[in-house]
Amino acid sequence: MKNEAAPIGPGVVLRVGELFLKGRNRFRFEEALACNVRRAVADRPDVEVVLEHGRIFALGACDTDSLASLASVFGVASLSPALFCEKGVPPITEAALALTVGKTGPARTFRIAARRSDKRFPLKSTELAREVGAAVQRATGLGVDLTAPDLTVGVEVGPRWAFVWAQELPGAGGLPVGTSGRALLLLSGGIDSPCAGHLMQKRGLKLAAVYFHAFPYTGDGARDKVVDLARVLARRQGPLRLFVVPFARVQEALRDNAPGDYLVVLYRRAMLRIACRLAKREGLPALVTGESLGQVASQTLANIAAIEDAASLPVLRPLIGFDKLETVGLARTIGTYDISIRPHMDCCSLFVPPHPITKGSAKQAAFAESRVDLAPLMDEAVAASEVSDL
Repeated sequence: MKNEAAPIGPGVVLRVGELFLKGRNRFRFEEALACNVRRAVADRPDVEVVLEHGRIFALGACDTDSLASLASVFGVASLSPALFCEKGVPPITEAALALTVGKTGPARTFRIAARRSDKRFPLKSTELAREVGAAVQRATGLGVDLTAPDLTVGVEVGPRWAFVWAQELPGAGGLPVGTSGRALLLLSGGIDSPCAGHLMQKRGLKLAAVYFHAFPYTGDGARDKVVDLARVLARRQGPLRLFVVPFARVQEALRDNAPGDYLVVLYRRAMLRIACRLAKREGLPALVTGESLGQVASQTLANIAAIEDAASLPVLRPLIGFDKLETVGLARTIGTYDISIRPHMDCCSLFVPPHPITKGSAKQAAFAESRVDLAPLMDEAVAASEVSDL
């Protein structure tokens, strides 16, 4: 289907959300969104994605799988399966009848919402709506309600074609992935961190991820589920780089030489230091974690402050105000929950004292670290990190 000819047949109209706020930079966001839409239907060579006058069209896409893929693209506010046709009253009317006759379900009233972005079209929007609406009413017997109809049939006359739709589906919202920069996600095998990554992708971040692997205390099952979680996140953005950092020797050194009640805080501080080194090496200006205020002992306000003291990059915490039920609900929605609950321990579950500190301080944590020669162990962990692009 070439751009020079008016497409006749099915397709999808994709509408942007907050991109209209971007002013002079809007074109950059729209181009990024179009690129992400093309990736979402890359397995459909018969689908052509067109960006035109602030609209994105997926011409030839009409099946359920394509609609689901397109609805998952961040930056798409809503989308409609549509019929594309030539710019004339008869073909537009024919398309409207094809979408309504025998397909209105329980609807009792309707309206035609017409718009002509091509002002050369001979009929005004109200005139076009009246012409098409009269034909639909005759064919369906539906009543007309211009304020609160059961069914709205949209008609738009664009520069190169007209299109008609009778259904509007919600999109993923947010910003196109990649338009807000890049960051490194601390990805555990739990429920929270993949949800945090998902939310930052929704705000336009493209992610890399780091997993701290405490082999032999945690086995291949723990690592495998993190890889599977990273693959889920990669669906929204394309290739995702995953670092697997051997962390057992760092934990052993802390376990054997640091106060037990501070262990979880010290683990997290070491993780942030290593993550910052990897992020800077990759040119990533921020970290992302799955922390939620007060959810566990390490996530009290005091402990969050004591842990963040070890970071040399900003730490983004999109779940900070979520409760666990909200996070679980999100995990189910994005398809990570069943992976996260596989029964494999992660490194933060190791050597945890029965009564961890809840009001830690950066000063006390630094004093505890001064009794442990962590620098060579962290150097070794960074050097031994394994990298894969998923």
